[in-house]
Amino acid sequence: MMSCNWGTELWDQFDNLEKHTSWGIDFLERYSKFVKERADIELSYAKQIRSLSKKYHPKRSREDESRYSWCLAFAATLRQLNELSVQREELAENLNTQIVCELTRYTQEVKTERKTHFQDGRRAQQHIESSWKQLESSKRRFERDCKEAERAQQVSDRIDLDNKTDGEKARQTAQQKKQAAEESRKDYMTSLNQFNQDQHQHYHTLVPVIYQRIQDMEERRIERICEAMRSSAEAERKVLPVASRCLEVMMDAAEGIQPRMDTRQVVEVYKSGFDPPGDVDFEDYSASMRRSISESSYLDNRAEGRRQSRKLWPFIRKNKLLTLLSSPRQPPPPPPTSPSPGGVASSPQSPPTASREPITQRLNDLMTSGSRTRKQCLRSLKRGLSLKLGSGPADCSHLPPEQRRKKLQTRINNINQEIQREREQRDALLKMREVYEQSPQMGDAVSLEPRLEEVKQSLQRMEDELRKNQAWLSEADSRLSDHGSRRQSGGCGLNSQVTTPGSSSLKQLDNRSPASRESPDGSYTEDNSAELQFKSRSSEFDDDFDDEEPLPSIGTCKSLYPFQGQNEGTLSMVEEELLSVVEEDKGDGWTRVRRNLEEEGYVPTSYIKVFLDSSAKGFVQSSRLV
Repeated sequence: MMSCNWGTELWDQFDNLEKHTSWGIDFLERYSKFVKERADIELSYAKQIRSLSKKYHPKRSREDESRYSWCLAFAATLRQLNELSVQREELAENLNTQIVCELTRYTQEVKTERKTHFQDGRRAQQHIESSWKQLESSKRRFERDCKEAERAQQVSDRIDLDNKTDGEKARQTAQQKKQAAEESRKDYMTSLNQFNQDQHQHYHTLVPVIYQRIQDMEERRIERICEAMRSSAEAERKVLPVASRCLEVMMDAAEGIQPRMDTRQVVEVYKSGFDPPGDVDFEDYSASMRRSISESSYLDNRAEGRRQSRKLWPFIRKNKLLTLLSSPRQPPPPPPTSPSPGGVASSPQSPPTASREPITQRLNDLMTSGSRTRKQCLRSLKRGLSLKLGSGPADCSHLPPEQRRKKLQTRINNINQEIQREREQRDALLKMREVYEQSPQMGDAVSLEPRLEEVKQSLQRMEDELRKNQAWLSEADSRLSDHGSRRQSGGCGLNSQVTTPGSSSLKQLDNRSPASRESPDGSYTEDNSAELQFKSRSSEFDDDFDDEEPLPSIGTCKSLYPFQGQNEGTLSMVEEELLSVVEEDKGDGWTRVRRNLEEEGYVPTSYIKVFLDSSAKGFVQSSRLV
């Protein structure tokens, strides 16, 4: 195995070692920056996940959110996402504190240590270079002195041969040069020995020690990078079990979705308990069509038709003959040729929109208006009172039978819970009073009497309320059972035989089941005698007030041009106005529309663009066959 000692293997690579260690520290700083940016990404991801979970979490608790399994599963998924964001935030915190901060501190330490080691290496290098320079200087001086001594000796020898008198002086000069050369030789030998000693010490003592320290520093740096990478992976691995549990909870929540149960819940929520309507009676209008129809006979037939079809919901439609008679008598105007049509249609005046005026104003309008306007005022007054007085009576009789039963059952359950809490509080107060009576030093038993009396009164009120709601619930259950028995015994018995025109007698009304007297908004009459008494009223005021329910909307329309309805039965509209379509064009060029459930009339078909609901359109087509 090859030895790994920088002092011996890399004794001549000082500059390369300096570059390598500098690059290693740069790598350390680069890795620290990488972990810092990754922690920022994790933190940003956690914030985005938390924001996403908060965005889709219900702003307020809805009953529907806690009823259906798919809503509960989604809520559980959002909670687990929030938990994942918490874990990601912890991961980012661990990366910053355990790795980034530690590596930043260590980088400063290793920079200082590296600087010290290479300063020592440079000093050792300078020392050996200085020793080498001194050796070179003594060597050159010795060489110069030797050459001068040799020349002086040659001169001395030549003078001795030519001139005896000058020979002595030349010999002395040669002798001096020789001595100087000898001294240079000694200095050269001393410098040589000193250099050899310094060089041996440099390459065998100083350099190995300094380079070994640099090698140890580099190994510690690499080990620290290893620890940082290991810590980063470990920090993320700690998150995985929690993330796995969150995903398992999400999977369990998804597996917990039960479509069949949710569809049953829809039935539980929206089931009204009403019986389906029965067959519609045949009404023969051929006799009235053969004779000339006067205005008075038309009104009589219209009132009679209202009395016969007052409660046949939801298939409530006016007779086609009455519809044609009540539609505008003249053909509709042609559509304008420009966006601002002329004539009547180009009138810039728009009809007043329906507003919710005060109830006193509606009463004044009621007393000073005609029969048609009085009917609209009474309907508006009824809506205003319902909005002003609340949602309905205490016994929930305004609700459909099934919904009434569920509402009462829920109320009874809540009252039972309140009663249980009050009883527990009463028992606790009684026990505390008993303790106070046995140990007067712990408290005054008389001080608990007002609270006890308050709890007892509260219990009494809730028990009375419970009995009242239980009685209402029993009544609702009995009505539901009666409806079920009627449904099983052969339908609701609405019409068992064909009748002739004008034959809707009190007997026929009395034979109708309660379902025929019920309406979609939950109002219905069980007392037959009361209904007979109501039916016997013949005043125009009562007939107009109890007119048939508004026709259901079969679509919407958008006005293409403004229209000023000046004839009775028409409805004014402005351009780009959205209205509800309650009756299609019968071929006469007019379409029946409604605005705000209060204003209703005919508008030219060519002036609007109709958007029919597919389900409503099919319903209208099927109802025409009846």
